[in-house]
Amino acid sequence: MIMPVRSAADLMPLLPELVLVIGAFALLMLDLFLDERRRVVTHVCAIGLLLVAVALVAMGVGGQGTVLGGMFVRDTVSDVLKVGIGIVSAISMVYAWPYLRERGLYKGEVAVLMLFATLGMMLMVSANSLVMVYVGLEMLALCSYALVVTDRDSPIASEAGIKYFVLGALASGLLLYGMSLVYGATGSLDLATISAAAEGDASTMLVTGVVFMVAGIAFKFGAAPFHMWLPDVYHGAPTAITIFIAAAPSLATFGMAYRLLQEAGGPLSGHWQLMLGGLAAISLVIGNLSALVQTNIKRMLAYSTVSHVGFLFMGLAGGESGMAAAMFYALNYALTTAAGFGAIVVLSRRGFEADRIDDFRGLNVRSPLLALMVLFVMASLAGVPPFLGFWAKLAVLQAALEGGMMWLAILGIVFTVIGAFYYLRVIKAMYFDEPDGDAPAPSGHRPLRWTFALNALALLVLGLGWSPIMAWCQRAFEVAAA
Repeated sequence: MIMPVRSAADLMPLLPELVLVIGAFALLMLDLFLDERRRVVTHVCAIGLLLVAVALVAMGVGGQGTVLGGMFVRDTVSDVLKVGIGIVSAISMVYAWPYLRERGLYKGEVAVLMLFATLGMMLMVSANSLVMVYVGLEMLALCSYALVVTDRDSPIASEAGIKYFVLGALASGLLLYGMSLVYGATGSLDLATISAAAEGDASTMLVTGVVFMVAGIAFKFGAAPFHMWLPDVYHGAPTAITIFIAAAPSLATFGMAYRLLQEAGGPLSGHWQLMLGGLAAISLVIGNLSALVQTNIKRMLAYSTVSHVGFLFMGLAGGESGMAAAMFYALNYALTTAAGFGAIVVLSRRGFEADRIDDFRGLNVRSPLLALMVLFVMASLAGVPPFLGFWAKLAVLQAALEGGMMWLAILGIVFTVIGAFYYLRVIKAMYFDEPDGDAPAPSGHRPLRWTFALNALALLVLGLGWSPIMAWCQRAFEVAAA
């Protein structure tokens, strides 16, 4: 039974979500009266998301607790993930504005859809019920489908949108079917009640439900062999939209995996850890080998995403002790992926998408500072010390070893070396290949260039000070388990 709200204090755990809802509806109405001033509104939205993240860090917007009859929970884990979601979504908005405006693609609904998608992500990481998990997931998914086809005149974007919608619906169906089996086996939608029921009797129906939920989670992450939508969607969507659908949702999907697997299916960890370990191995192999042969950098980053999901699953497969490492990896991946696609946005122009590796040839001659920033990004993606990506990989490898999966850790090390090759191809093109005289100069839009520079520098700075971030992740799970 859902308890009534007696005072404003009862809604404090929901305050970040309420701010987003009010902002999205206000923007939806204001768009009727806006024309060239949309840039101001977009920047206000980005600043608002950053302020929500800062408020969550300061813990000044409300305390821990549950609302909506226990379906929504605010705890330390959700706070950490929401901070990451807010920051990365704000970065995505800054990247999106100049890119879409220059191509005549920026409409008022873009920012609105991004805000509602961000709201869906925050609901996912705070879900304490199967119903809330699905509501947040579908809010994110439906907004993402619409964003992918922002360029309605592009046949590639239309094809990507159809594939995303069809395969996304299939993934949602698998997840929903698994949830229905879990509900049938336990008689409850509450995650804690499901966990208690699984502790007493792990029936065949319950285990089967968990298998389907793992498949749905793997689809949403883009893990092999459920990755078939990922390259086409990342390639077909406008690059600025790709940043948004690639970076922040990975944090939300991690939150969903934590809620469904650890909080609800913790007693069945022996089953889902083995499945995640297998998916991690397949993703490492397929993702890295497929990325080796790509000439389009967006498709290369898409396949590298599959390999990064393999590392993230490596942490999840480590069980409760690996959750903090997996969260750390998800935060690193979201920030690094935003910078990876951001490099394409900074270099592109209308009529020149800069989405081929050859488009980066001689970038050091044209813009040494931009080339250095791209170098930082590729080094972090490859896991080169002292960048953030190195420490994230080290954390999940250690979690795999502690979880008794030495074979998976060895496989991860081998494919880290193999995967470094396609990142080095980009660095080689920038520094050692002759520049293409027809390639235009990088974007002169200052906010865009400053955002990319700060995004790339953060990978080095946070890499040098990675220990407090990892400790923050560990502390979040310790407090949540207490």
